[in-house]
Amino acid sequence: MLAGEVWLVALVGVLFGAFSTLEGEVLSGLYPLVVALLLTWITRDAGLWFRRRADGAAWRRVWDGAISLGSAGLALTWGMSLVALARGLSAPLLTLEGVGGGIVVALAFCLHGWTFAAWRLPGDPVVRGARRTGRGLALTALAAAIPAGLTVAVVASALIEHAAPPETLTTMGAIVLPCVPILIGAQAWVWRTFSRGPLPTFF
Repeated sequence: MLAGEVWLVALVGVLFGAFSTLEGEVLSGLYPLVVALLLTWITRDAGLWFRRRADGAAWRRVWDGAISLGSAGLALTWGMSLVALARGLSAPLLTLEGVGGGIVVALAFCLHGWTFAAWRLPGDPVVRGARRTGRGLALTALAAAIPAGLTVAVVASALIEHAAPPETLTTMGAIVLPCVPILIGAQAWVWRTFSRGPLPTFF
C-alpha cells in the first residue's frame, strides 16, 4: 500500500467508526462499485510495485497498461460512487449522471496527476506543458477534492442522523485527535525531504 493510500484507509475507518450504522448500508448499496473500485485499486498498485521488478520492455509495457487502466478505473468508480451517494443508495448505480460524474472526477484526478508529475519530474517531455508551481499543485488538489466535498454537503443531514452515540464519538476523539498533529508533521517532513528534486519512487 502506498503512503497516500494509508491516509485514505485510515479516514474510511474513522468515518465508519463515527457513523457505524452507515457501514452496512453503504457497502451493500454500492457493492458492485466497491468491488470494481477495489479491483482497479489492486491492479494499479500491482503495476506500480511490479513494473521495476524486471528490465524487459514487454514487462514494463504490461505493467504500464495495468497502471493506466487501474488508475482510470479507480477514478471512474470513485466518481460514480460519489454520485450514487448523493442521489441515494436506492437509485440505480449505472446511470448517465453516474458515468458523467465518474468522468469529471477522472479528469480532475488526471489534471492533478499531470501537475504533480511536473513537480516531481521537471523537464520531462510528457509534462513539459505544466508549470512547476506549488500554487498549481494546490489548486488542482482542491479541484480533485471538490466532488467529495459536494457529496458530503449533500448527505450531511443523513450523516448526522446516523452518527454514533456521544460516548463513542468522545472516545474516538480522545484517541484520534492527539494523533493528527503528529501525522501532519510526519507528512510535512516527508514532503520537504523528498520534494527537493526529481526522485520518482517507482519509475
